[in-house]
Amino acid sequence: MMAVEMVLLAPVMVAFLLLVIAFGRYVAVRGEVEAASRDAVRAASFERTPEAAANSASRTANASLAGRWRCSEVRLAGAFVAGGTITVNLECSVPVSDLGLLGLPGTVTVKGNSSAPLDLYRRTG
Repeated sequence: MMAVEMVLLAPVMVAFLLLVIAFGRYVAVRGEVEAASRDAVRAASFERTPEAAANSASRTANASLAGRWRCSEVRLAGAFVAGGTITVNLECSVPVSDLGLLGLPGTVTVKGNSSAPLDLYRRTG
């Protein structure tokens, strides 16, 4: 009787363990994308023009993620004026196989958004 219970419960326990691993991996990937957006907005906040800020944000996000996932172009929004706040929006398509679910097809979209203030006593434009 005990052997039958083990045969029935073992696949359920393994599936539950894989689900926990996949969820933990998703949280780690989301943290990496959010960190990349945070690094990108910080780099953009040091620039003097919106064009230079957008280029710097894009370079920094790409360097942070090192081309691991297919990400959309970094979007920089907000008021690029002294005392304003800028925001970086980043979306990446992560294959489900990267999340620990072996053999499953498809991707999941992971988003990262970060904002940073611009120095009140700086020259922009």
